[in-house]
Amino acid sequence: MGVRLVEPLPRTDNQIYREQKMTSDRRATRIHANYATLVLLCTAAFTGTALAGEKPPLLPDEPSALTTTSRVSATIEFGLPSIASAVERDVPRRLATIDERIGCVNRRVLVFRIRANCDVDGFVDRGGISLYGRGDHIVGSIPIFGSIEGQGANRFTARIHGDAEGRAMVEVESRPKLTKDWSVDLNFSDSFHWTEPPVLHVLGRDISLTKYAEPSIRRQLGLIRGRAQATARRLDLHDKAAKAWEQAFQPVQISQDPQVWLQITPASAAFAGIHADARDLSGSLELTGTAQTLVGQAPSAVTPTPLPPLGNDIGQPGTFDILLPVRVNYDTLRDKIMQVVAASKAGPIVKEMQIYPSSGKLVIGVRVAKPGDTDATAGEWIYLSGALNVDPGQQSIKISNLAGDSSLPDGSVAAQLQNEILDQLKDIPDVGYGLAYQNLLNAANERLNRPLKNGFRMEGKLTTAKLDSIHLLADGVSIALRASGDLKILYGM
Repeated sequence: MGVRLVEPLPRTDNQIYREQKMTSDRRATRIHANYATLVLLCTAAFTGTALAGEKPPLLPDEPSALTTTSRVSATIEFGLPSIASAVERDVPRRLATIDERIGCVNRRVLVFRIRANCDVDGFVDRGGISLYGRGDHIVGSIPIFGSIEGQGANRFTARIHGDAEGRAMVEVESRPKLTKDWSVDLNFSDSFHWTEPPVLHVLGRDISLTKYAEPSIRRQLGLIRGRAQATARRLDLHDKAAKAWEQAFQPVQISQDPQVWLQITPASAAFAGIHADARDLSGSLELTGTAQTLVGQAPSAVTPTPLPPLGNDIGQPGTFDILLPVRVNYDTLRDKIMQVVAASKAGPIVKEMQIYPSSGKLVIGVRVAKPGDTDATAGEWIYLSGALNVDPGQQSIKISNLAGDSSLPDGSVAAQLQNEILDQLKDIPDVGYGLAYQNLLNAANERLNRPLKNGFRMEGKLTTAKLDSIHLLADGVSIALRASGDLKILYGM
């Protein structure tokens, strides 16, 4: 006996429409049922006992001092041409004058040996002194040129005559150092060599005259080194460093709205190297101390301490760190949550919401009342609490681990209504603080670049930031971000 397969008849459009309508009606029925449940729970609650347990107390976090260890670079720059000019003024153009009697002829003619003396007169002058930087070295060059003439010393040798010219290049190099007494030690070493040594040609004989010129030249080069060293010491880095030290104590307003101030209190100074480029010599210090950020009124004036002794050398100044406080008001969080509630089925019964801190947690107080009840005092309060987390990458805060009052009896109307409210708030969107942070960062970078007193100026740029701490204060959430970058106090640049 076979089995006969019968193909189902195709559904008509009316059948498809009736099936879709039944599905839609069932979905609507569930939504209305949930809404009706809320309404019934709310109505039952308001005819019975009070809903919520005890209201959590207002216990905000204590405001913490936004203080961190930080470093400021103080760079003092002097033009190398000015040092070269000072040496130029102190060192004469003529390095050596030659006035010697030498034996210029000593040869055998036939059976006779002829010896004759010559008077040698001449001079050696220098050209312009140039200094330039190359990495952490100062390099200088001095061209030297001279003219020498030899003449027979008596009437029998008067016809003996010769002359010569010579050229030399003196190259000097120094790796400047800052000594403990704040003076700059150039410690020049020179390399002296003739490019065209002076040679006197007399009667077919070549007489080198370098030994007659070089002693005077080398004495003058010693004078040049001494003059350059004295000029460098007159730069008075100690006085400039002391003024830079005083400037670092002055408070800086880094934001107008909100008012945020930066107060740096340096504690120590270390030498961070002397560097030179094509035209300038610069000495860098690292001022280490604390950087404090204050919100509100300008901080009280800080009396600068004396410039401390110079510490040990370091490779280069460290980064400048500052804590930037970003505020998110509780009203902003409440408005974000109320938007979620208004779009949910709990919207008709949630009449009011409060947000405040309590012992490190965020409390969300919700006043629920019957739909359509406009009485400002009607209904009861449900109190939920949760944690506040920060996502530095997304620059946002998120409410997590939201929970209700665990003391409510299981199965009670209050517990059921609390669970319904919790269910509606489980997907509260993140609240971004990126715009507030960027505005504060831009304002800080703008105000960290400004002129100071006595020829100094400040240059700063903050580039990166990471989360340092979060506090639930009485007037809002404070997110402290550790911003890092460079801050310099410059002179002569």
